[in-house]
Amino acid sequence: MNNEENNNQDLNRKNDLKGDNTVKNPDDWTTGDEPMTGAQSSYLKTLSDEAGEQFDENLSKANASKRIEELQHTTGRGLDSTE
Repeated sequence: MNNEENNNQDLNRKNDLKGDNTVKNPDDWTTGDEPMTGAQSSYLKTLSDEAGEQFDENLSKANASKRIEELQHTTGRGLDSTE
């Protein structure tokens, strides 16, 4: 197998990892109602500040995840440039 074939196989494996079963909707999380994690809180605070929007420290894990995604679209931070 040559280098190009190896690279194509690696790319296919990476694409397989991005499949539907690797990303679970926050509404379906079994722990989604728990308070957001420290990491979520910190990142959400940063995004809120950058977007000039209010930070809600009382969000659940699921709602924090949704808010992070919204603010990533607002700020452009953390978005994959290939999407």
